[in-house]
Amino acid sequence: MKYGYARVSTKEQNEGRQVTALSKYVPTDNIEIDKVSGKDFNREHYQTLKRYLRKDDELYITSLDRLGRNKLGIKEELQDLKAKGVLVRCLELPTTLIDYKGYGEMQQAIFDMVNNILIEVLGMMAEQERKRIHQRQAEGIAEYQRTGKTKTGNPYGRPKAEFPPNWLEIYTMWDNKEITAKSAMEKMGLKRNTFYNLVKRHKCSLSDNQTK
Repeated sequence: MKYGYARVSTKEQNEGRQVTALSKYVPTDNIEIDKVSGKDFNREHYQTLKRYLRKDDELYITSLDRLGRNKLGIKEELQDLKAKGVLVRCLELPTTLIDYKGYGEMQQAIFDMVNNILIEVLGMMAEQERKRIHQRQAEGIAEYQRTGKTKTGNPYGRPKAEFPPNWLEIYTMWDNKEITAKSAMEKMGLKRNTFYNLVKRHKCSLSDNQTK
């Protein structure tokens, strides 16, 4: 049987180009699609596809980075598929599309060697691209934290919760153990995390005033 696998990183991205390319080799009904990151192989439709695969089946992908983004993960996955007797055909690697069943053992060994080299190189490229993406994200976050603003000019991070108008009155009652924390939250309309964050800020403010 011939199967295909397509992947895009987010639900907003379109997998149409991959499906069109794969459908030249695989029945459309046999193409599984995931819309998640390729950082690991714990993906619903990919795992479903692996349960279908049997010895002598063929798995088509458009490129190695659609299979995964981590070099070591890609190699381990390809080794696992090979152990099951599944032939992986990658459209961006023309040598993997050659039907070598009619060739002798020497020709097949050459094809295997060439494919292994290409898989090693492209797996490394996929991993490096993932690292570059993470680096750009880290640099962007660092810049946002430095300037306090995002690219759109909006403030970076979540805005701090404001003290409700009845804060001092209710806080004093709670601090004097006249009411419970739950009651204080209800009276001020605050959630637990927000309440205790405000308590921390309030105490820090009192401490700062005392040291001035």
